[in-house]
Amino acid sequence: MLPKISIITPTLNQAQFIEETIISVLSQDYKNMEYIIIDGGSTDNTLSILEKYRHRLEFISEKDQGQVDAINKGLKMVNGDIVAYINSDDLYLPGTFIKVGRFFLEHDKAMIITGKCLNIDSQGFETRLLIKQYKNFWLTLNNDNFLKIANYISQPATFWLRELTKSVGFFNPEYRYAMDYDYWLRIAQKNKIYLIKEYLAKFRIYPTSITSSNSKKQFEEEYNIAKEFSNSYYSFLHKLHAITAYGLYKFSINKGVDGNNN
Repeated sequence: MLPKISIITPTLNQAQFIEETIISVLSQDYKNMEYIIIDGGSTDNTLSILEKYRHRLEFISEKDQGQVDAINKGLKMVNGDIVAYINSDDLYLPGTFIKVGRFFLEHDKAMIITGKCLNIDSQGFETRLLIKQYKNFWLTLNNDNFLKIANYISQPATFWLRELTKSVGFFNPEYRYAMDYDYWLRIAQKNKIYLIKEYLAKFRIYPTSITSSNSKKQFEEEYNIAKEFSNSYYSFLHKLHAITAYGLYKFSINKGVDGNNN
């Protein structure tokens, strides 16, 4: 029997995108799953959308301390063997849960897995092709030490065993932009991060998203996190990479260079 997968979605006022996210979860051909949405007290149309799917998912709506607080609430609620979170503007590709469930079933030493991820804009069209190819390059190297240099893991395409929470703990609320990077590094201290060489999710990028509007702060936060887990050699390489990656990120949004301009 395939292991149970638990998915968490933190959200706040994302009525524009959340239904598409919900459908991408519920349309998976995977029966052994649960879906929990943690809403931070939305004042738009989010709650009416959630009500439409109440019979197929669980949700709570209350004020919280932000995204990390919502994710941690969800982690305390889930009871699946495998857990993951997907933000309310991102999407899973069809067949992702089957691939993930089978991988864990066939690789009994795997505690965490990640896959490839597409970048899409607000309309759902693929964008940031250079960023995708750049991350895929690092993924193919599949060396956990390189994670100290670059955060090449795509959060929407990453799944881990719930039992890891007992040893690693929850996401650190000190971080707003790179809490996932901190979590991957904490896990990688004692666990190999396995790779599924297929696209599992779509990461949405648009002007008001956290990633797009605060990319510089994200790189700065990632550097501070990297320093905690590496020596001066890796810290220097991370800093050098961050400068290069930030330049690539800015370059990739120019019209005609990387698909759609956003």
